[in-house]
Amino acid sequence: MNFALTDEQQMVKDMVTKFAEAEIKPIAAELDHTHRHPEEICRKLGAMGIMGVSTPVEYGGAGMDTVTYVHCMIAISKACASTGVIVSVNNSLYGYPLNTYGTHEQKLQFLAPVAGGKAEGCYGLTEASAGSDAAALKCRAELKGDKYIVNGTKTFITNGNVASYCVLAATTDPSKGYKGVINLVVDLKNTKGFSVGKIEEKMGILASGTSELVFEDAEVPVANLLGKEGQGFKQMLSSLDAGRIGIGSQACGIGKAALEDALNYAKERVQFGKPIATFQAIQFKLADMATELDAAELLLLRAAWLEDNHLDFEKESAMAKMYASDVAMQAAIEGVQIFGGYGYCKEYPAERHMRDAKICQIYEGTNEIQRVVIARKLLEMR
Repeated sequence: MNFALTDEQQMVKDMVTKFAEAEIKPIAAELDHTHRHPEEICRKLGAMGIMGVSTPVEYGGAGMDTVTYVHCMIAISKACASTGVIVSVNNSLYGYPLNTYGTHEQKLQFLAPVAGGKAEGCYGLTEASAGSDAAALKCRAELKGDKYIVNGTKTFITNGNVASYCVLAATTDPSKGYKGVINLVVDLKNTKGFSVGKIEEKMGILASGTSELVFEDAEVPVANLLGKEGQGFKQMLSSLDAGRIGIGSQACGIGKAALEDALNYAKERVQFGKPIATFQAIQFKLADMATELDAAELLLLRAAWLEDNHLDFEKESAMAKMYASDVAMQAAIEGVQIFGGYGYCKEYPAERHMRDAKICQIYEGTNEIQRVVIARKLLEMR
């Protein structure tokens, strides 16, 4: 693997970093405080192709690669973690299954608006009784004529309160287990029987809405089925593999923000007549944070490179997501510690980084599940 970026990759990375620093970072605290969806930012990122980095230009995206996506996600999440997860879901959990398994007509109708930044997408997987056990779905899709009749409730759906479109995981028959899972693309704004349920009050990523999706005899055309019946669970797993690269990159960005803020504060904060950055106790914290975050970024780039080269990346994406989120959480904790009492106050961003980092260890597969995935792949190799 060559770690040197191409001229095009470097140009996009620089463009997104500049945009994030100039337009996203200055409003991050306000977005966190008001819980406001950053619609204007999403529209601008869409115009830049960042809502569909790997989506072909034909379908509204930038037509680039996953390595570029990682760099974009880190830069955006470093500025605002909430904006980062919105971008991640549009690219990965929503965009990946459509881009990979959708027909030309489905991509034109449902992928292009989201990849082009005109609307948000979401992925309806989690249910109250089906989180880590993704095959235990109760949301039912019964085929009647040329329509699926959908009944059920999805929980903890990122972008759920603002999304126009959804890739919905449902079961045609719960007794079939994972073999009964299908994925349907749902036009949420034009589907009778659909409504947004409870919007969650969360610890962090507060500008990213998380809600229930409620389906009551909702009619979804058969033409909206991704692939064929019986393929849904496999599609789900590959989409989650891709999504973990996005969430790992989000975590890495949060960790880098915590490091940068702690580094700047340590240079300015004077105790015992000199900046606290001169004390070895603080230097060791900063050194560990920097080393671990660099290692996380390298794991993410390896997983992205494997995906771009059409190689198996399940284990590597799980490793990258698990490690990046763990070290981001540790960096955020150390950041608060370096800020001291001020780190516990909302006047400074350290406490926001700590609240934002925690979810990265939980969603798109808890880090316990990541370890299960890694161990399973290791044992397959023996």
